[in-house]
Amino acid sequence: MKLNLERPLVFFDLETTGLNVGKDKIVEISLLKVMPDGEEVTHTMLINPGCHIPIECSEVHGIYDKDVADKPKFEELADGILEFIGDADLAGFNSNKFDIPLLVEEFLRCGRRLDFRNRRCIDVQNIFHKMEPRNLVAAYKLYCGKDLNDAHQAEADTKATYEVLKAQLDKYQNQEYEDRRTGVKSVPIQNDVKALSSFSSETRMVDFAGHIVFNERDEEVFNFGKHKGETVENVFRKEPSYYAWMMNAEFPLYTKEIITKIKERMF
Repeated sequence: MKLNLERPLVFFDLETTGLNVGKDKIVEISLLKVMPDGEEVTHTMLINPGCHIPIECSEVHGIYDKDVADKPKFEELADGILEFIGDADLAGFNSNKFDIPLLVEEFLRCGRRLDFRNRRCIDVQNIFHKMEPRNLVAAYKLYCGKDLNDAHQAEADTKATYEVLKAQLDKYQNQEYEDRRTGVKSVPIQNDVKALSSFSSETRMVDFAGHIVFNERDEEVFNFGKHKGETVENVFRKEPSYYAWMMNAEFPLYTKEIITKIKERMF
């Protein structure tokens, strides 16, 4: 099914030095920009992370230190990546939990910002897990009838994610879905970026790492640790040192930026 787009949609995938959003780096990025008229443009880049790539990561994605030794660092590519994305919405596989938070973090590290004020994000994995609980290889086989032989190569994963989303639209459009928590039934899979973004978002996150989320009263609450479920403002009032602890710990820069804004507005 051809995607119904009002503006471009960029599918992307990252290969990295690890899974820690706060400290790991990108070693490869692939971006597939789909235009409203169906035109597709792909850019794939190897990136020098400026550090050693752990062997256990290299064995997964096949990128070793020698492969990126002469490649540009992220800060050298940041402006070009921002320009390519432009005002497009974003889509990926497990992107809401990992790829988007890490990409945002890399931009912040070099003084750039990817603006999300009017940008929607589709996480194809969340649609998959809600409708057919599994991983990208299984999703590609199920929806597209193909084997993903180049899994964990950024461009292959990016193109497979794009094909999976189109196949999901073919399979699930107008199919009823029952929310396992609330029992509410709906028809959430529509050829509409806003609807897909809403359905593929598991929680209303304030920061991209999911450490802080909105509760039912639209208040920012902690989503981890001893204060899970408590509002950020209440925690900072009763335990001011918690803010300092977070700022000194290995939380993502964007999470620190969010809690700083909350703290500043309290006074």
